Amino acid sequence: MKLYFNVGYSAQIGEGLQLVIKEEGAASKVHKMFYTENGLWKCEVDYFSKSISYKYQHINERGNVLREEFVSHHLNFPHNYKEFLIFDEWNNKNFPENYLNNKILYNKLNHFVPEKITVLKKHTHLFRIEAPIYNPDWQVVLFGNTESLGSWDYERVIHLSQTDFGVWEATVEIPENEFIQYKYCIYDKSLQKVVDVETGENRFTVPNLQPDVLQVLANHYFKFKAYQMYHDAGVAVPVFSLRSEDGFGVGEFADMKKLAEWAQKTDLGIIQILPINDTTANYSWTDSYPYAAVSVYALHPQYISLENLDYALPDDLVEEYQSEKKELNALELIDYEKVIAGKWKFLKAVFSLQKTKIYKDRNFKKFIKDNESWLIPYCAFCVLRDKYKTPNFNNWKTHKKYIAGKIAPFFSAKSKDYDDSMLHAWVQYQLHKQLKETIDHIHSLGVSVKGDLPIGIYRYSVEAWAEPELFGMDFQAGAPPDQFTELGQNWEFPTYNWEAMKKDDYRWWKNRFKALEQYFDAMRIDHILGFFRIWRMPISATQGILGYFYPAVPIVAEEFKALNIPFNFERYCKPFINDHILWKYFADESSKVLEFVNKNADGTYSFKKEFDTQRKLSDYFKKNKENSFLEERLLSLCANVLFVTEERNGKTVYHPRFNVYNTDSYFYLSDWEKNSIYNLYHDYFFRRQDHLWYEKAMEKLPMILNATKMLICGEDLGMVPACVPVVMDELGIIALKVQRMPSDDIPFYNPKIANYMNVVTASSHDSSTLRQWWKEDPDLTQKYFNNQLIQYGKAPKDLNAYLAEIIMKQHLYNDAMLAVFPLQEYLATDEELVNPEMDNERINDPAVFPHYWRYRMHLNLESLMDKTAFNEKISHWVKDSGRK
Repeated sequence: MKLYFNVGYSAQIGEGLQLVIKEEGAASKVHKMFYTENGLWKCEVDYFSKSISYKYQHINERGNVLREEFVSHHLNFPHNYKEFLIFDEWNNKNFPENYLNNKILYNKLNHFVPEKITVLKKHTHLFRIEAPIYNPDWQVVLFGNTESLGSWDYERVIHLSQTDFGVWEATVEIPENEFIQYKYCIYDKSLQKVVDVETGENRFTVPNLQPDVLQVLANHYFKFKAYQMYHDAGVAVPVFSLRSEDGFGVGEFADMKKLAEWAQKTDLGIIQILPINDTTANYSWTDSYPYAAVSVYALHPQYISLENLDYALPDDLVEEYQSEKKELNALELIDYEKVIAGKWKFLKAVFSLQKTKIYKDRNFKKFIKDNESWLIPYCAFCVLRDKYKTPNFNNWKTHKKYIAGKIAPFFSAKSKDYDDSMLHAWVQYQLHKQLKETIDHIHSLGVSVKGDLPIGIYRYSVEAWAEPELFGMDFQAGAPPDQFTELGQNWEFPTYNWEAMKKDDYRWWKNRFKALEQYFDAMRIDHILGFFRIWRMPISATQGILGYFYPAVPIVAEEFKALNIPFNFERYCKPFINDHILWKYFADESSKVLEFVNKNADGTYSFKKEFDTQRKLSDYFKKNKENSFLEERLLSLCANVLFVTEERNGKTVYHPRFNVYNTDSYFYLSDWEKNSIYNLYHDYFFRRQDHLWYEKAMEKLPMILNATKMLICGEDLGMVPACVPVVMDELGIIALKVQRMPSDDIPFYNPKIANYMNVVTASSHDSSTLRQWWKEDPDLTQKYFNNQLIQYGKAPKDLNAYLAEIIMKQHLYNDAMLAVFPLQEYLATDEELVNPEMDNERINDPAVFPHYWRYRMHLNLESLMDKTAFNEKISHWVKDSGRK
């Protein structure tokens, strides 16, 4: 079989194009392409399969790849032709077909059956266009300038068949020997007419007068108008926050069914939740933090429904269960410790009574076999965590280091740890069954689920224990100072060893996405900036303020010399302390500080060796808790440096401390030094890093994105480098826009200017709710009231339902693909449904670490279903804004 490839591409003299054909189970084959004229590249390939997967690469004169397609082309060939003339287009990742052909589309078209096309020997052209269309009444048709293509007559269009999700094909006989122009259109089957034609210039091709050759027009980028694209509205709520009559003091996977039924009633197409992985470290309220999972695969036992297990509760425990359930469900907020203790008590009772049957369950055995790569380490970790009363494997008496051969016996029936290991495996099996059943029910309603992928892993997790080589265990990840906290954030997670992950083609990430794809249709990547660079701190630091970006182009000693900056390590990289600073920090308590510092000959002070890092100070005050004021001020004093150091390849390199110009150390420099260091700071943060960060993101993200069919959204808030929106646009990643957190130097983001590749929202789980925010800063609220909401006069003291409704509508009526709001903001639009305890609605406060994540709906889902007027109001907004 002969394939003649043709693709248009503009390259410089000396550069070239090559075709890379992927073959299942074999190395890819590379074919050199030859330039002809008018930007057209060609090559001829002998091929012996009826389907093909391939991509194009742009190379320089040395054969190095300058650019390549991130999305492969796929073609199927009809059996009655032996030669194919293929006219291709470079397949950009940000073409609509490459981000809209996803699991949400599969849900919307859940009754889709692939159509077949008939290819006859008289046919000359096969038209193929990838165009994900979410309206089930629409189909793609084409017409053109020739008689055989209808002569631009809407009544004579050629109907294409949808041969796969979003793939439309038709074969046509075009006998005319003339230049062919054509366009694709949208045809409404219910109206039986063309309703729109794609925008832009006509597409074109050439006649095919060779009787035994089929010309394949592999087109891309259907030129949609805004209204033809997928738009949706959704609700964001953590699973733990759901309240129902069936719950046990916390939201459960089964409660998501009721939420989806409410979403269907209100025409909301997306449910967005927070991470749902197991965070059980100490069985205390600090485990409520959903971003600190002890396993990136295991599901959290708090979400299990005790009433939907494979086996019923023992009769003698039913009364006790009902009593605890009633007590916990009556609480305004979640009591994490009572919930998790109660669930484990009843789970252990069921398992103990039924374990003979459980061990014989074929489906359970299959679950173990299918998931053993993560399940065995996880179960062993749980057994050892419980045995030694800590998740910190460094403090275990046995198995401090993970060795697979020594962990495998945990799943041997002869092992004393067998029953405990199997308990954890069985709980995971039950969780998986319950979640999968829930997701299937949600999909049957035409609703999709958006998950949340944490950027980090917990320091004392299964992954850190079993695969430490993939992580920077000597460092901590976090975020620089922002509007949430002046001191930055220290999440205490280890960083990633991207070099190690790259060696096996990012297997760890691909497996993680594959696991998530079992349940989710879309995924929010938390802190997507971490794929460009991460804010990291040495273990010696406790506050994010002492971090620096990694990777980064650091400042080296030679730069100080070249700029004539009088660099002195002690002065620039150690805390600068004099009598004025001591008085400023401690006032009358300055004398108490002398226990922690030594006085130098020049009148300055230095921390004593046993107190010369934030970590040492924190450890001291854990044992001596009498003076929190002193601890807080000493930690700040410890951060009074100009540069943070990093050891790299045997040399010390330097990173400017964040907001260095606000430090007391900077204040005591000469004006000339201040100016020089400020210029260096500005260059470091806003100029020199961009190219490096672009390269690092483009190394990782395309490989990971191609491993999933989920719609990917990136949380890109905070200090956003210029390369981030470029990469996200190039890769078709949806960006988040929160009105109160604009990336530009403006007070508010205006959702009216949102583009299609955006998710817009009024608040997030990390912010205060709208009602809380309204009261935080009256001057800012007044500006918002007058300038953004276009209201006159003085802003009311409290946010009322009328104003909350205006805010919601501003976010719904725009071009953004998704408008997703926290449940609390929907309720704020109805005076009867607002929570009277406003401050109970906040989910997280990033300035408080650890924070107790315990928000729970104040009314149950069953009663929400019955709020007819409220539900119809939301449904009207969604339909009227074109999001249904």
